[in-house]
Amino acid sequence: MNATETLKATRTGSGKAATGRLFFLEASGGRIHSANADGSDRKVIVSGARVPDGVVVDVEAGHIYWTNMGVPSKNDGSIERVDLNGQNRVTIISEGKTFTPKQLHLEKKSGKLYWCDREGMRVMRANLDGSNIETLVDTSKGDARPGTDLTKWCVGITVDPDRRKIYWTQKGPDDAGKGRIFRANIDIPKGETPANRTDIEVLFEGLPEPIDLELDLKNRFLYWTDRGDPPRGNTVNRASIDADFAKHPTSDILLTHLMEGIGIALDFKGGRMFITDLAGNIFYAKLDGTGKKPLLVAQGNLTGIAYAEIS
Repeated sequence: MNATETLKATRTGSGKAATGRLFFLEASGGRIHSANADGSDRKVIVSGARVPDGVVVDVEAGHIYWTNMGVPSKNDGSIERVDLNGQNRVTIISEGKTFTPKQLHLEKKSGKLYWCDREGMRVMRANLDGSNIETLVDTSKGDARPGTDLTKWCVGITVDPDRRKIYWTQKGPDDAGKGRIFRANIDIPKGETPANRTDIEVLFEGLPEPIDLELDLKNRFLYWTDRGDPPRGNTVNRASIDADFAKHPTSDILLTHLMEGIGIALDFKGGRMFITDLAGNIFYAKLDGTGKKPLLVAQGNLTGIAYAEIS
């Protein structure tokens, strides 16, 4: 199937036409945009967001969720929700509960939102209405929040609900080659805490600046963006999640020449991925990295991106 064919509307089980839509964040302008998967029919869904960074779409419930980084020193990060048409905007995680929420993951099976709190040095989750906020991982090692040690900053997040695993990135200082990707159980081992849990596994280390994560659970791949220096930075990478990480495997670089790569969204049905970078570009490529092309360029500082099929 070629790119043109995959961009056409498909049919849902109910017989209604479903169109692939992209939802992406413009951090510099505080806006959430939506567009067709070929870049056409662009609309502003939300304005006045406070440095938005991570976005997810709950098609069944008709909701968009996103994180606002705010000002780290003020502990004023938040998470908001809005209907797909931009109506009924509400704050579900209010200021004072998470310092700098970054990338976001929606886990429908358990009805949870997962996110990384950068200067808070935490991996966190809550119910979809914002209740029952939990810290799953605390990387601070006793440092006061907001943390200043960039190696402890948590950024990207994804979840394997079937095997009950969380994956996250700690990007490290700019272009320092200290970025890492971790995995742990969702459930904290009995008798342990988010700060001293012993089930954390380092999958990759020495990366430029790993940012956003996505899982292909069918084919057992982990995808991520990296915004650090070339040759391994400003790339999209892929690796098997069944690798022997004690042997320090090397990931496959699928895409290069991003300008500070940030967000990634996968469309398994269409066999494609969408990537944003801070230079304001959205790129399309097949899941193996071939066929890369720009969909939108110079659109402000773009961060998170989500793909959804909307009836």
